[in-house]
Amino acid sequence: MRDDKTLARIAALLRQAEGTDNEHEAQTFMAAAQRMATAAAIDLAVARSHDPAARERSVPVARQITIGTAGKRGLRTYVQLFVAIARANDVTVDVAHNSTFVLAYGFDTDVDTVEALYSSLLVQMVAASDAYLKSGAYKGERAARVVRRGSGWRSRRVVEETALSPITARLNFQSAFAERVGARLSTARDEARAEATRSERDSGGSSTAIALRHKEVEVADFYSEQSSARGRWRPARAEAGYSEAARRAGDRAGRRARLGDQQRFGSSRGAIEG
Repeated sequence: MRDDKTLARIAALLRQAEGTDNEHEAQTFMAAAQRMATAAAIDLAVARSHDPAARERSVPVARQITIGTAGKRGLRTYVQLFVAIARANDVTVDVAHNSTFVLAYGFDTDVDTVEALYSSLLVQMVAASDAYLKSGAYKGERAARVVRRGSGWRSRRVVEETALSPITARLNFQSAFAERVGARLSTARDEARAEATRSERDSGGSSTAIALRHKEVEVADFYSEQSSARGRWRPARAEAGYSEAARRAGDRAGRRARLGDQQRFGSSRGAIEG
Protein backbone atom coordinates (compact mmCIF):
# COMPACT_ATOMS: atom_id res chain seq x y z
CA MET A 1 0.00 0.00 0.00
CA ARG A 2 1.68 3.21 -1.13
CA ASP A 3 0.72 6.87 -0.92
CA ASP A 4 2.81 8.55 -3.63
CA LYS A 5 1.51 12.03 -2.76
CA THR A 6 2.70 11.67 0.83
CA LEU A 7 6.06 10.35 -0.29
CA ALA A 8 6.43 13.32 -2.65
CA ARG A 9 5.69 15.76 0.19
CA ILE A 10 8.30 14.11 2.37
CA ALA A 11 10.79 14.27 -0.48
CA ALA A 12 10.17 18.01 -0.72
CA LEU A 13 10.99 18.40 2.97
CA LEU A 14 14.21 16.45 2.48
CA ARG A 15 15.25 18.73 -0.38
CA GLN A 16 14.48 21.79 1.75
CA ALA A 17 16.66 20.41 4.53
CA GLU A 18 19.46 19.77 2.06
CA GLY A 19 19.15 23.21 0.52
CA THR A 20 19.48 25.37 3.63
CA ASP A 21 22.74 26.41 5.27
CA ASN A 22 20.92 27.33 8.47
CA GLU A 23 21.48 24.56 11.02
CA HIS A 24 18.23 25.21 12.90
CA GLU A 25 16.18 25.25 9.69
CA ALA A 26 17.78 21.99 8.61
CA GLN A 27 16.90 20.36 11.94
CA THR A 28 13.33 21.64 11.65
CA PHE A 29 12.93 20.18 8.16
CA MET A 30 14.47 16.87 9.26
CA ALA A 31 12.13 16.55 12.22
CA ALA A 32 9.19 17.52 9.99
CA ALA A 33 10.12 14.83 7.47
CA GLN A 34 10.27 12.16 10.18
CA ARG A 35 6.99 13.31 11.73
CA MET A 36 5.30 13.24 8.32
CA ALA A 37 6.66 9.74 7.68
CA THR A 38 5.36 8.65 11.07
CA ALA A 39 1.96 10.25 10.48
CA ALA A 40 1.69 8.50 7.11
CA ALA A 41 2.60 5.18 8.73
CA ILE A 42 -0.06 5.76 11.40
CA ASP A 43 -2.70 6.58 8.77
CA LEU A 44 -1.88 3.39 6.87
CA ALA A 45 -1.96 1.32 10.06
CA VAL A 46 -5.35 2.74 11.05
CA ALA A 47 -6.74 2.24 7.54
CA ARG A 48 -5.61 -1.37 7.52
CA SER A 49 -7.18 -1.99 10.93
CA HIS A 50 -10.59 -0.90 9.56
CA ASP A 51 -10.33 -2.55 6.15
CA PRO A 52 -9.91 -6.35 5.89
CA ALA A 53 -9.18 -6.05 2.17
CA ALA A 54 -6.35 -3.61 2.88
CA ARG A 55 -4.88 -6.05 5.38
CA GLU A 56 -4.86 -8.71 2.69
CA ARG A 57 -3.10 -6.40 0.21
CA SER A 58 -0.54 -4.89 2.57
CA VAL A 59 1.70 -7.29 4.46
CA PRO A 60 5.25 -7.02 5.84
CA VAL A 61 8.14 -7.65 3.48
CA ALA A 62 11.79 -8.63 3.81
CA ARG A 63 14.20 -6.58 1.72
CA GLN A 64 17.96 -6.93 1.33
CA ILE A 65 19.95 -3.69 1.25
CA THR A 66 23.62 -3.57 0.32
CA ILE A 67 25.91 -1.83 2.81
CA GLY A 68 29.33 -2.31 1.22
CA THR A 69 31.88 -4.72 -0.15
CA ALA A 70 33.56 -7.43 1.91
CA GLY A 71 36.80 -6.33 3.52
CA LYS A 72 35.97 -2.62 3.62
CA ARG A 73 36.76 -1.16 7.04
CA GLY A 74 34.05 0.71 8.90
CA LEU A 75 31.02 -1.16 7.59
CA ARG A 76 29.81 -1.71 11.15
CA THR A 77 29.31 2.02 11.62
CA TYR A 78 27.34 2.10 8.35
CA VAL A 79 25.18 -0.70 9.71
CA GLN A 80 24.83 1.17 13.00
CA LEU A 81 23.43 4.17 11.12
CA PHE A 82 20.97 1.99 9.19
CA VAL A 83 19.79 0.21 12.35
CA ALA A 84 19.33 3.52 14.20
CA ILE A 85 17.14 4.87 11.39
CA ALA A 86 15.21 1.58 11.16
CA ARG A 87 14.36 1.64 14.87
CA ALA A 88 12.69 5.01 14.43
CA ASN A 89 10.54 3.69 11.58
CA ASP A 90 9.09 0.33 12.69
CA VAL A 91 11.62 -1.76 10.79
CA THR A 92 13.53 -4.72 12.24
CA VAL A 93 16.98 -5.53 10.89
CA ASP A 94 19.20 -8.59 10.54
CA VAL A 95 22.86 -7.99 9.73
CA ALA A 96 25.18 -10.14 7.64
CA HIS A 97 28.10 -11.55 9.62
CA ASN A 98 30.53 -9.36 7.65
CA SER A 99 28.22 -6.31 7.63
CA THR A 100 28.09 -6.22 3.82
CA PHE A 101 24.28 -6.20 3.74
CA VAL A 102 21.23 -6.06 5.97
CA LEU A 103 17.79 -7.63 5.76
CA ALA A 104 15.03 -5.16 6.62
CA TYR A 105 11.68 -6.49 7.84
CA GLY A 106 8.63 -4.23 7.87
CA PHE A 107 5.92 -2.71 5.70
CA ASP A 108 7.18 -1.58 2.31
CA THR A 109 6.60 2.15 2.85
CA ASP A 110 8.46 2.01 6.17
CA VAL A 111 11.40 0.27 4.51
CA ASP A 112 11.27 2.93 1.77
CA THR A 113 11.50 5.59 4.48
CA VAL A 114 14.52 3.93 6.06
CA GLU A 115 16.33 3.53 2.74
CA ALA A 116 15.74 7.15 1.78
CA LEU A 117 16.95 8.52 5.10
CA TYR A 118 19.94 6.20 5.13
CA SER A 119 21.04 7.04 1.59
CA SER A 120 21.23 10.73 2.48
CA LEU A 121 22.59 10.48 6.01
CA LEU A 122 25.29 7.98 5.02
CA VAL A 123 26.74 10.45 2.52
CA GLN A 124 26.69 13.15 5.19
CA MET A 125 28.29 10.90 7.80
CA VAL A 126 31.18 9.95 5.50
CA ALA A 127 31.68 13.55 4.35
CA ALA A 128 31.64 14.87 7.92
CA SER A 129 34.15 12.28 9.13
CA ASP A 130 36.41 13.03 6.13
CA ALA A 131 36.31 16.73 6.99
CA TYR A 132 37.11 15.96 10.64
CA LEU A 133 40.18 13.94 9.65
CA LYS A 134 41.36 16.52 7.12
CA SER A 135 41.08 19.25 9.74
CA GLY A 136 43.67 17.44 11.84
CA ALA A 137 41.61 18.06 14.98
CA TYR A 138 42.14 14.46 16.08
CA LYS A 139 45.93 14.84 16.19
CA GLY A 140 47.29 15.01 19.69
CA GLU A 141 44.22 13.23 21.10
CA ARG A 142 44.44 9.87 22.85
CA ALA A 143 42.57 6.61 22.37
CA ALA A 144 41.96 4.03 25.09
CA ARG A 145 41.47 0.32 24.74
CA VAL A 146 41.30 -2.61 27.12
CA VAL A 147 44.08 -5.17 26.70
CA ARG A 148 45.09 -8.28 28.61
CA ARG A 149 48.55 -8.37 30.13
CA GLY A 150 50.34 -11.47 31.39
CA SER A 151 49.29 -15.08 31.00
CA GLY A 152 47.38 -17.75 32.88
CA TRP A 153 45.98 -16.92 36.29
CA ARG A 154 48.26 -13.90 36.55
CA SER A 155 46.79 -12.20 33.49
CA ARG A 156 44.77 -9.04 34.00
CA ARG A 157 42.86 -6.54 31.92
CA VAL A 158 44.29 -3.03 31.80
CA VAL A 159 43.45 0.16 29.95
CA GLU A 160 46.09 1.13 27.45
CA GLU A 161 46.30 4.63 25.99
CA THR A 162 47.82 5.35 22.60
CA ALA A 163 47.91 8.22 20.12
CA LEU A 164 44.58 8.53 18.28
CA SER A 165 45.00 7.04 14.79
CA PRO A 166 42.95 8.19 11.77
CA ILE A 167 40.97 4.93 11.53
CA THR A 168 40.13 4.96 15.25
CA ALA A 169 39.10 8.60 14.99
CA ARG A 170 36.88 7.84 11.98
CA LEU A 171 35.14 4.86 13.60
CA ASN A 172 34.45 6.72 16.85
CA PHE A 173 33.23 9.79 14.96
CA GLN A 174 30.84 7.79 12.77
CA SER A 175 29.52 5.71 15.68
CA ALA A 176 28.61 8.85 17.64
CA PHE A 177 27.08 10.42 14.50
CA ALA A 178 24.83 7.38 14.05
CA GLU A 179 23.74 7.43 17.69
CA ARG A 180 22.83 11.12 17.58
CA VAL A 181 20.90 10.85 14.31
CA GLY A 182 18.98 7.84 15.63
CA ALA A 183 18.06 9.73 18.79
CA ARG A 184 16.84 12.74 16.80
CA LEU A 185 14.68 10.63 14.50
CA SER A 186 13.24 8.66 17.42
CA THR A 187 12.33 11.89 19.21
CA ALA A 188 10.52 13.18 16.11
CA ARG A 189 8.74 9.81 15.77
CA ASP A 190 7.64 9.85 19.41
CA GLU A 191 6.36 13.41 19.13
CA ALA A 192 4.28 12.53 16.07
CA ARG A 193 2.80 9.47 17.73
CA ALA A 194 2.01 11.37 20.92
CA GLU A 195 0.27 14.10 18.95
CA ALA A 196 -1.82 11.58 17.01
CA THR A 197 -2.91 9.59 20.06
CA ARG A 198 -3.54 12.75 22.12
CA SER A 199 -5.79 14.26 19.46
CA GLU A 200 -7.73 11.02 19.16
CA ARG A 201 -7.98 10.57 22.91
CA ASP A 202 -9.45 14.05 23.27
CA SER A 203 -12.26 12.97 20.95
CA GLY A 204 -12.81 9.71 22.82
CA GLY A 205 -11.14 7.36 20.34
CA SER A 206 -8.36 4.81 20.67
CA SER A 207 -7.96 3.27 17.21
CA THR A 208 -4.50 4.77 16.61
CA ALA A 209 -2.89 3.11 19.63
CA ILE A 210 -4.61 -0.18 18.80
CA ALA A 211 -3.57 -0.02 15.14
CA LEU A 212 0.05 0.71 16.06
CA ARG A 213 0.08 -2.20 18.46
CA HIS A 214 -1.38 -4.53 15.84
CA LYS A 215 1.23 -3.35 13.35
CA GLU A 216 4.01 -3.98 15.86
CA VAL A 217 2.75 -7.50 16.51
CA GLU A 218 2.35 -8.22 12.79
CA VAL A 219 5.92 -7.17 12.03
CA ALA A 220 7.23 -9.12 15.03
CA ASP A 221 5.36 -12.26 13.95
CA PHE A 222 6.59 -11.88 10.37
CA TYR A 223 10.15 -11.45 11.60
CA SER A 224 9.90 -14.55 13.78
CA GLU A 225 8.69 -16.57 10.80
CA GLN A 226 11.20 -15.26 8.28
CA SER A 227 14.41 -14.56 10.16
CA SER A 228 17.10 -17.19 10.62
CA ALA A 229 19.41 -14.90 12.58
CA ARG A 230 21.00 -16.18 15.75
CA GLY A 231 21.64 -13.66 18.46
CA ARG A 232 21.15 -9.93 18.38
CA TRP A 233 23.37 -7.48 16.55
CA ARG A 234 25.04 -4.88 18.71
CA PRO A 235 27.20 -1.96 17.60
CA ALA A 236 30.82 -2.65 18.48
CA ARG A 237 33.13 -0.07 19.94
CA ALA A 238 36.01 0.80 17.67
CA GLU A 239 38.28 -2.22 17.86
CA ALA A 240 41.38 -0.03 17.81
CA GLY A 241 40.19 1.98 20.82
CA TYR A 242 37.79 4.52 22.26
CA SER A 243 38.16 8.27 21.77
CA GLU A 244 35.96 10.72 23.64
CA ALA A 245 37.20 13.61 21.49
CA ALA A 246 36.29 11.90 18.21
CA ARG A 247 32.91 10.90 19.61
CA ARG A 248 32.16 14.47 20.67
CA ALA A 249 32.98 15.64 17.15
CA GLY A 250 30.75 12.93 15.64
CA ASP A 251 27.91 13.82 17.99
CA ARG A 252 28.12 17.48 16.97
CA ALA A 253 28.00 16.48 13.30
CA GLY A 254 24.99 14.26 13.99
CA ARG A 255 23.18 17.21 15.55
CA ARG A 256 23.82 19.27 12.41
CA ALA A 257 22.95 16.50 9.92
CA ARG A 258 20.50 17.37 7.16
CA LEU A 259 18.39 15.00 5.14
CA GLY A 260 18.71 13.86 1.55
CA ASP A 261 18.46 15.28 -1.92
CA GLN A 262 16.94 12.25 -3.62
CA GLN A 263 14.49 13.20 -6.37
CA ARG A 264 11.93 10.70 -5.20
CA PHE A 265 11.39 9.48 -1.69
CA GLY A 266 12.29 5.82 -1.52
CA SER A 267 15.11 5.94 -4.06
CA SER A 268 18.38 4.64 -2.73
CA ARG A 269 21.96 5.31 -3.64
CA GLY A 270 22.94 1.96 -2.18
CA ALA A 271 26.45 1.46 -0.91
CA ILE A 272 28.95 4.26 -1.32
CA GLU A 273 32.68 4.40 -1.46
CA GLY A 274 34.57 6.22 1.23
